[in-house]
Amino acid sequence: MDILGSLIVGLSSGALYAVFGVLLTLMAVLTRVINFSQVAVGVFGAYLSLRFIPLDLPGWAIVLIAIVASAAISCLLGWIISTWLGESSTTARSAVTVATLLGLISLSFIVFGTRPQPNPPLLIGPIVSFGTIAVTKVGVLMLVVAIAIAVLAKVVLTWTPLGVRLRAISDRQTAAELAGINVRGLQLLVWGAVGGLSGLVISIVGNTQAGSATSMIVLLIPAAAAALVGAFTNLWLTITGGLLVGGLQGVLTSFPEITLLRDWVPIIVIVLFLLWNQRKEVWDVAR
Repeated sequence: MDILGSLIVGLSSGALYAVFGVLLTLMAVLTRVINFSQVAVGVFGAYLSLRFIPLDLPGWAIVLIAIVASAAISCLLGWIISTWLGESSTTARSAVTVATLLGLISLSFIVFGTRPQPNPPLLIGPIVSFGTIAVTKVGVLMLVVAIAIAVLAKVVLTWTPLGVRLRAISDRQTAAELAGINVRGLQLLVWGAVGGLSGLVISIVGNTQAGSATSMIVLLIPAAAAALVGAFTNLWLTITGGLLVGGLQGVLTSFPEITLLRDWVPIIVIVLFLLWNQRKEVWDVAR
């Protein structure tokens, strides 16, 4: 495959990273939580619907069940954090999601094993082809979903009363409660919506990834790299970061002698941006 074709394939994966990066960023902005279990929640909900729901159901019904299951798991986690860690630091709140991630990985291994689960084909094949280069339907849809979420979030947070309340909760939860805002209800709304979207995305891409539940959870790493590019605050930079990571991975597959480095791209991006974010402190010490 030539470099251009590899790049396009990589951008399709990058669009998926961008979606989860956007969801991670939204959680960080609205709930002050770096939700390390975000992908795991979506994977567990989606694979739960495949494991225990009769496969004679139509594809849309299985996807709906996956969305509900993922939203319920996410709401439970959000309820725990909002109840006992309402005024805690972002670090403390995020630590709970690390424990949840490890628990869901272990539980996925026990419940689903290591074999790929049969996923109903929702979107397969290319949307357009140029010789050996194909732009997949799933890749285009993931990019559209990432952009749509970013636009919708911007509109809601900037121009609606709901957005004002959500920003107030994120900045000062106790003050928001004293102002009469239903803090817990709105926080659970955010947790449920983001969790449901995670389940939806995994249901759509699951049949193209052909992976086990535990291997799908690894999508967290490139998604976190994408979110870090946007500093967990800028949705557009996050989308760019996801495409950047996916594109670099795709290009590397064109060079057999270094193709193994593709798995290191998200780690390298994370390290570079962490170093970049700490540059001011280092320079101040040097001066």
